[in-house]
Amino acid sequence: MAPRGLRLDDIQRRDWLRLMRTENVGPRTFRNLIGRFGGAAAAIEALPALARRGGGLLAPRVPGIAEAEDEIARLARLGGVFVALGEEDYPPALRAVDDAPPLLAVRGRRELLAEPMIAMVGARNASGAGRTMAARLAQALGTAGWVIASGLARGIDASAHEASLPSGTLAVLAGGHDRPYPPENLALLERIVEQGAVVSEMPMGWEPRARDFPRRNRLVSGVALGIVVVEAAERSGSLITARLAGEQGREVFAVPGSPLDPRAAGTNRLIKQGATLVTEAADILDALAPLRGRAEPPRIAEPGDGDPLAGEPSEDARGRILALLGPSPVAVDDLVALSGSSAAEVQIVLMELEIAGRLERHPGGGVSLA
Repeated sequence: MAPRGLRLDDIQRRDWLRLMRTENVGPRTFRNLIGRFGGAAAAIEALPALARRGGGLLAPRVPGIAEAEDEIARLARLGGVFVALGEEDYPPALRAVDDAPPLLAVRGRRELLAEPMIAMVGARNASGAGRTMAARLAQALGTAGWVIASGLARGIDASAHEASLPSGTLAVLAGGHDRPYPPENLALLERIVEQGAVVSEMPMGWEPRARDFPRRNRLVSGVALGIVVVEAAERSGSLITARLAGEQGREVFAVPGSPLDPRAAGTNRLIKQGATLVTEAADILDALAPLRGRAEPPRIAEPGDGDPLAGEPSEDARGRILALLGPSPVAVDDLVALSGSSAAEVQIVLMELEIAGRLERHPGGGVSLA
């Protein structure tokens, strides 16, 4: 379960939102900033100097106080609140993911976020058999005490949500809460708000774009201890979610299908690659039973905890680290080993480069110069 020490007040929550929405501040850099400066307000004040040290010509744009308060108020008008990483009602499994959002905008039954979850994804153009299988699995898993997480897409996602409404379901949006997608699932979304929960990391008013769906998918897999893929074509978004789940250390399950149906090509390949074959809910429950309740989140620094000078690298260390970076991704552990610097020194340099807009992060933890 979550550590019970962190509970942001209204001003701290507003400042967390401002820092999270700041240009060039991703989830990993957000954590590093909070850990280094002990709070969002102090981190925001330090951003111009950090950007200069990273080689940036301009400080990143930080949303104003009024802008953040307006977003909080717009969410509240829809009945939603922002839940912070490290607070009790933040999904426990997601806290342990490196790029977990610092804040989640939540509508519906927040208490469901603390329950163990299984993700279920699959084809948008699912067959009748695929939708029936998804519904049966979701219903059985829900009856066994698991919340079903999915992405509100057509097909398998919608079937999984529908079947698990009575027991508990979580929908993860690719856009803002006031810009849900797809339009044909709006009625289902409202039922989920009433009976389940809906989350998003995106700003209010944000229309989902193609690149936002893989970003959403990492949250679908991140909140869960395992992911079930029911019908997925080759090169589908569901396979992206399965890959992300594997990178996050999640159990991957797949329902087999006919070799003649292209909608089963992806799931059949997952099974060949080591995913657990699923024909009934017991296959999933037996595999996940030992993992239930094990998600142990990292501690998040509270205001006043940080030491801005801790681990400050020398100019020589900065030079060695920068010399190892280029357009090709390199693992952070390799930077530490090859530069002879401490992990803290490397993280500080990477943080400064990211704030300056000069760093790109890659799947699997690699970094390169932008």
